Amino acid sequence: MAIDADLNAGVIDQEAAKRRRDEVSQESDFFGSMDGASKFVRGDAIAGILILLINIIGGLAIGISQHNLSFAQAGEIYVLLTIGDGLVAQIPSLLLSLSTAIIVTRVTTSESTSAQAGNQLASPAALSIASAILIFLGCIPGMPHFIFLSMGVVLALISYFLDKSQKKAAAKEAGLQEIVPEEDKNAEHDELDWSHIEPVDQVGLEIGYGLIPLIDQESGGTLLSRVRGIRKKLSSEIGFLVNPIRIRDNLEIGPNDYNIVLNGTIRGQGQVFIGKDLAINPGQITIPLEGEKTVEPAFGLDAFWIDRTHSDFAKTAGYTVVDPATAIATHMNSILKNNADQLLGHNETQQLLDLVSERSPKLIEDLVPGKLSVSTVTQVLKNLLQEGVSIRDNRSIFDSLLSESGKTKDPVELTSLIRPHLGRSIVQGIVSAGENLPIITLEQGLEQLLNNTLQENSKSRDAFLEPKLIDALIDAIASEKYGVEEQGQPAVLVVSPTIRPWLSRITRQRLGNLSVLAYTEIPEDQEIKVVGKVGIQTNQAHGVAA
Repeated sequence: MAIDADLNAGVIDQEAAKRRRDEVSQESDFFGSMDGASKFVRGDAIAGILILLINIIGGLAIGISQHNLSFAQAGEIYVLLTIGDGLVAQIPSLLLSLSTAIIVTRVTTSESTSAQAGNQLASPAALSIASAILIFLGCIPGMPHFIFLSMGVVLALISYFLDKSQKKAAAKEAGLQEIVPEEDKNAEHDELDWSHIEPVDQVGLEIGYGLIPLIDQESGGTLLSRVRGIRKKLSSEIGFLVNPIRIRDNLEIGPNDYNIVLNGTIRGQGQVFIGKDLAINPGQITIPLEGEKTVEPAFGLDAFWIDRTHSDFAKTAGYTVVDPATAIATHMNSILKNNADQLLGHNETQQLLDLVSERSPKLIEDLVPGKLSVSTVTQVLKNLLQEGVSIRDNRSIFDSLLSESGKTKDPVELTSLIRPHLGRSIVQGIVSAGENLPIITLEQGLEQLLNNTLQENSKSRDAFLEPKLIDALIDAIASEKYGVEEQGQPAVLVVSPTIRPWLSRITRQRLGNLSVLAYTEIPEDQEIKVVGKVGIQTNQAHGVAA
């Protein structure tokens, strides 16, 4: 799991991940084999000790009872004979155990058994240790000095020359790598092809090196699971499968910073601190907290980075307390949801068409490519997503497109034509079924002015108004919007179908999350409640460009 986490985070590449998996597999095989080998050697050692004790006790008993020897004499003779017998018997046992251990602890690699055993036994470190042990035994009084010392010296010399030759080979290889001929470098550059150009990730998360523990699941990091949860939830909400989110570290940003990247460009930035919690003020709490004051990145609310020991106090005071991984995940969810249209492309549209064709083959057969092209359908879906309309009910959307495709092929006009067919799902995305829909309307004179202006410039689909008039209009809408939101209700502006696309575009650029609906998009049985009316001064309303 740790290897997969590092691979998904971009810390290692595919080759390094494969190498680490091989190492883990070899370690697992080795320790499993060693368990069996230890049981085999342990049984042999226990048998040797029992034989040694039986020989000593039996020898003492025979020497004292049958040969009338004293305990000291019997001990000297039979203990010496027992040790000699044990040494002679252990030599073939040692060779047998060594051979068995080599076979049993054989690890599955690309090397043969002989090559693997040779590499392990020819290790200078292993030979040096064996040489030191033999020389130590040769220095003990009563031991065969010549045999142990000579064998120790021979192993020491072999270890020295092996170490020297390996260092020489390594230095030679390093020298060859450093001295690269200039023509070889040019040849490498000449071999550059399209495979060397790394594609841009559609969705990515760049984190500073200080935030890497958040993606390490072994140390309790939860960011990976949170990101996967966001992808699953968002795909379900907007109606198509969001591409995998690539997480990678970026040494060019601060250790506690992160960037949210869409199609290669940074769309969101933030800073979190491991070991602390983010206490978010919902808006009406005046109790201060001990910590670093900041702004919650997803919704722009006032917040504090506090020690985790103060989290319970912050929750009691009414703050919303989240950990760093949740703060990043919430920010990413907000960015992706507000830019859902950029996540939809030609491939995703084709996959949606293929999915619907399995259930309604005739519908898709008549729609694409007979009535509309895939690119036109893609643009209509992007227009809906851009205004916060889910495309989960894709069959109804394609059915509406088929019925309206005879009137126009323009994606913008098609979007306006199919929105009334989706009115119920649009409204239920704002309020629950059975609830009153709070709406904001325009004053009659202002709405008539905008209607006339847009009809005069129908080809450009824009209203040529003075900047001061547009600013006054936006300020008036913003005032009503914030007043409704302070009452805990969603802000919904309802206007005529003619001006809805233009007004939705300019308010989305200035005010963000304001739903702009046409009268025709509200179901007939939907109860509404007018909670605000937008108007501007008369002298400003006449400021229309010629």
